[in-house]
Amino acid sequence: MEERIVSLKRKAEEVALDSSLRPRQLKEYIGQERIRENLGICIAAAKERAEPLDHVLLHGPPGLGKTTLAHVIANEMGVNIKVTSGPAIERPGDLAAILTNLHKGDILFIDEVHRLGHVVEEVLYPAMEDFCLDIVIGKGPSARCIRLRLPPFTIIGATTRVALMTSPLRDRFGVVYRLDFYDLPSVETIVRRSAGILSIPIDPEGTQAVALRARGTPRVANRLLKRVRDYAQVRAEGTVTAGVARQALDLLEIDSLGLDNLDRKILLTIIEKFGGGPVGLETISAALSEEADTIMDVYEPYLLQLGFLDRTPRGRVATPLAYQHLGLVYAQEPQQPGLL
Repeated sequence: MEERIVSLKRKAEEVALDSSLRPRQLKEYIGQERIRENLGICIAAAKERAEPLDHVLLHGPPGLGKTTLAHVIANEMGVNIKVTSGPAIERPGDLAAILTNLHKGDILFIDEVHRLGHVVEEVLYPAMEDFCLDIVIGKGPSARCIRLRLPPFTIIGATTRVALMTSPLRDRFGVVYRLDFYDLPSVETIVRRSAGILSIPIDPEGTQAVALRARGTPRVANRLLKRVRDYAQVRAEGTVTAGVARQALDLLEIDSLGLDNLDRKILLTIIEKFGGGPVGLETISAALSEEADTIMDVYEPYLLQLGFLDRTPRGRVATPLAYQHLGLVYAQEPQQPGLL
């Protein structure tokens, strides 16, 4: 099994190391300037009123800092944060156990909030609106409903698929932000900061070389930096220069735009097997033996941002820019772009 630079699964030791690289205060958070400014206002106002922050929904491609931002909000508010995920809350009783253990002002962070079950969502609605928990005791004619009061708290939801959230749940979040890919200067700042924390000698050209191939994603930037550090330690003199970074990333098959092996396989599959498209997502998934959700959530956003992929009503289409990047001749009439 080949190691992929973009992956939904990370090793335990990498997760522990990543936590040390995460900023803890809003002023340390790099990029997403408009979101930082708006959040700063919301947090300052909530603290001045001595009230919990309104419920927050963060959405966008993976690796852009949604979990990090949730912990930053908790630190800024000076409260505890409980972390869970949508798939982990299988029954209403699971949610009830979590909510009844919250204290006033606490934050409950729900990752992959779009994967909450409908029955669980029904229990969550009154908890978010009225800070109440409705519990049914007993069964049949003798069943009765009791309402428990909950201390005021904040739910922060994170999702890569905001369209899959039900409208009633989405509307109960008072603060909604979309995180976008980072520009090059922001990624360079992240690489410099992480290199300082990890004590990695790196020059400005080496910083830029890593940032250029990081796909505008902090998680990828940190992962590439650690792999470049290993290469510099073993095959160079320990210092990350532009040449060392390029050699390390070329060895990892990360090209000049940050595309890895699977990115290129997706484009080549559309071009070589299906004549450039249009082709359905499930067909691409079957041809690559890769989950359709992984392709759509992890790989497609960056390919779409680069203009290498187009979504049309009939399926995915490789654009002339993709042919040019792969060194292939584009011999088709340009497709009319559209949304799927």
